Amino acid sequence: MAAVQDKTVVVTGAGGGIGAALARRFAAEGARVVVNDLDEAKAKATAEDIGAIAVPGDASGIVPAAREALGGAIDIFCANAGVGTGGGPEAPEDAWELAWDVNVMAHVRAARELLPAWLERGSGRFVSTVSAAGLLTMVGAAPYSVTKHGAYAFAEWLSLTYRHRGIDVHAICPQGVRTDMLADTGAAGELVLTPTAVEPEAVADALFAAMAENRFLVLPHPEAGDYYLARATDPDRWLTGMNHLQRKLEEREGGAR
Repeated sequence: MAAVQDKTVVVTGAGGGIGAALARRFAAEGARVVVNDLDEAKAKATAEDIGAIAVPGDASGIVPAAREALGGAIDIFCANAGVGTGGGPEAPEDAWELAWDVNVMAHVRAARELLPAWLERGSGRFVSTVSAAGLLTMVGAAPYSVTKHGAYAFAEWLSLTYRHRGIDVHAICPQGVRTDMLADTGAAGELVLTPTAVEPEAVADALFAAMAENRFLVLPHPEAGDYYLARATDPDRWLTGMNHLQRKLEEREGGAR
């Protein structure tokens, strides 16, 4: 097991859902945790519940404030905050920009701040909450799918570039998780995600198992790995299957009108 006792940990988007479950697990294992969320009340509530430090605000600029709150270095950073933007090319420009900013650039900005100190001391752990949409895709949600692919690619790049210098990276890729974000996905989520949805605590369990094995890919739904393999080895067959889901979604949405 990767020991986290007395480690300093920052979890963004930890006011609820996966982020709160991660923060709770790290705190239970003896880490000193900073809870970040854009919603100040939620950040404070989670922090109070688990004996952590609340540092609310935009996840993109949280590293300096978190360091100050912890009184020193950050050992583990969980880039968990995300937005589930739906739609396709017709989605407003600002919706695409928000998805890109939160789902990708917040990770880039955090790594930019963290890496110099981590590389100097030869250790650090970066955890990216990606989603299975980053391995596969999500019907009805082009901005989300595209930016989650970007988040996965960035985590992969960090790992292949710095693993020999003591930087551990994990990409968490769950399918449905019973959170407010899942509730907001509407018909697409009900069709694709809800039937196999897990509790946020299962995601935390999967991360800790991956840390124990020093494994990059974290699959709370192991079947996502099979889908990923199918996508890579026979993309046309996989796309045909996904198109069937798209047609079912259109039928469901049409019936709801």
